[in-house]
Amino acid sequence: MRIVVSGGGTGGHIYPALALINEIKKINPSAEFLYIGTDNGLESGIVKRENIPFKAIEITGFKRKISIDNIKTIIKFLKGVKDSKKYIKEFNPNVVIGTGGYVCGPVVYAASRLHIPTIIHEQNSVPGITNKFLSRFVDKIAICFEEAERFFPYEKTVLTGNPRASEVMGKVGVKGMVNTDLNLSQKTVLIVGGSRGAKPINDAFIEVLDEAVKRDYQFLYVTGEIHYAAVLEKVKSVGNPKNVIIKPFIHNMPEVLSGVDLIVARAGATTLAEVTALGLPSILIPSPYVTNNHQEKNARSLSDKGAALIRLENELTGRLLLNDIDSILQNQQKLKMMKEASKQIGIPDAARRLYNVVMELT
Repeated sequence: MRIVVSGGGTGGHIYPALALINEIKKINPSAEFLYIGTDNGLESGIVKRENIPFKAIEITGFKRKISIDNIKTIIKFLKGVKDSKKYIKEFNPNVVIGTGGYVCGPVVYAASRLHIPTIIHEQNSVPGITNKFLSRFVDKIAICFEEAERFFPYEKTVLTGNPRASEVMGKVGVKGMVNTDLNLSQKTVLIVGGSRGAKPINDAFIEVLDEAVKRDYQFLYVTGEIHYAAVLEKVKSVGNPKNVIIKPFIHNMPEVLSGVDLIVARAGATTLAEVTALGLPSILIPSPYVTNNHQEKNARSLSDKGAALIRLENELTGRLLLNDIDSILQNQQKLKMMKEASKQIGIPDAARRLYNVVMELT
């Protein structure tokens, strides 16, 4: 089996692709892969480190208003299609899979013109412009949220979930807690704003640190590398509370997630796939700086089912955040109900489901 995969721009497009590749390798060790991305995107470094053959094309996204840059983008798209056809013909794949980002546009479109089976994977509840465009040409559309179904042709669309969810299953929570200096006998809240951190979440938690120290549960507080030094200075002023463990970044996040009781986080598609696969309750503060406000819509798909609480960034305060945490961890019945609701949403075998879609087309 030979498979071309394309996805880029953000980790939310790249890591599901890598999770699918890893799943296919487990099932079929002889499978061969070619990843097509861009040289200036995150995928260039991440994919090459995984020793996956990589080819690059040049592409940019469309502006949402009339602009001369859009003419340049069309020219790059046409060249990207030409280059993609060349790479695809040389590799001769059985199927081509796009996991999102501008780079998928020319790659998946080129494959469809060459009559090679094609799949796109949409991680969010509201699809991006590239997947909306490609939905007319591909053979199958894999989605992670039921809410995304209305944007795509019904007969092509299948709910698979996010392959990244499969990678958190079977991890040892105790190991993750020990490695991050957590107390195994206490309930744990993970507060994280993404790989770079989120200043509004940091500011809200710092605001109530003097109250957090009085709680009988512990906090694992991941600041993000760029905020770490400033946060440490502020924490010193309240005496470095023993129940607040502060880290700039967590490298073994799947293990840590498996050991905590509650997470406070943004509402990116990968995060939500992981927490629901584990049946983890959440307090979600969606980023307002994303296309189509998709994080808030992602978050509401959980809160509407009782798996999460939502706090919009413009209403977030430290007092409100701590009250929300208390309302969950100090109410055993609510904690249990949110866990069950989260698990009902989760699709822990998402990578296998997407693999099955691949096999249907090959």
